[in-house]
Amino acid sequence: MLLELKSIQKSFGGVQAVKDVSLKVEEGQIIGIIGPNGAGKTTVLNLISGIYPVDTGEVMFRDQNIAGMKQHKIARLGISRTFQNIRLFKGLTVLENVMTALDAATNYNIFSAILHLPSKHRLEKANREKALEALRLVGLEEYRDDSPFNLPYGLQRRVELARAIVNEPRLLMLDEPAAGLNPSEIEEFIALILKLRKKYGFGILFIEHRMKVVNELSEYIYVINFGDLLTEGEPEKVVNNPEVIKAYLGEEEVT
Repeated sequence: MLLELKSIQKSFGGVQAVKDVSLKVEEGQIIGIIGPNGAGKTTVLNLISGIYPVDTGEVMFRDQNIAGMKQHKIARLGISRTFQNIRLFKGLTVLENVMTALDAATNYNIFSAILHLPSKHRLEKANREKALEALRLVGLEEYRDDSPFNLPYGLQRRVELARAIVNEPRLLMLDEPAAGLNPSEIEEFIALILKLRKKYGFGILFIEHRMKVVNELSEYIYVINFGDLLTEGEPEKVVNNPEVIKAYLGEEEVT
């Protein structure tokens, strides 16, 4: 099993944001999480990636409980993610933004850096090539020297995706990756995610409101409502569930 959440819970100031949620992601599997705004979906991703500590429960990643582990250690184990709101660095080029994800894996010491030893230069060159390859895969190599903030919104999303895959994670988590994309960009995004999954073989756990993305990408869906796991199952079963329609689909534009 790649990832297994066992009865995780999280409260903020007495408000229980996540209540006894359990889910699984197998190696190479694409899992969708849906639910209304404020349901606790992003909190689940934040608990997995170590942004918030889990109050109770276990976060098992490849048979290791990572609950309470620091973010950078979780990332090194092979978990990467994107965010609902794009988080790119001003003052850095597209290529440099992608290379920032490799900093945590850099293993030359401070003396190599100060003395500009060959080991440092070799590693920097290797990191640059890894970042360029990630940009090639998402179709952004020609923009490598541009500021990401000069790119259209849809391409900024791809910069963030390149940064998430550059370390070749075992689990890729995506928080509303299709937000702000137009219909043609959504089609391209779906094809891109499937291409990347085929190349790397990573598992994917994603949150999304656009039901076209959910239906075409998900192999299994979990529905969260007010912090509770409402139901789970294959896409066709879930989207036709009356409780899901009442809690979520009936309140959203299904596109």
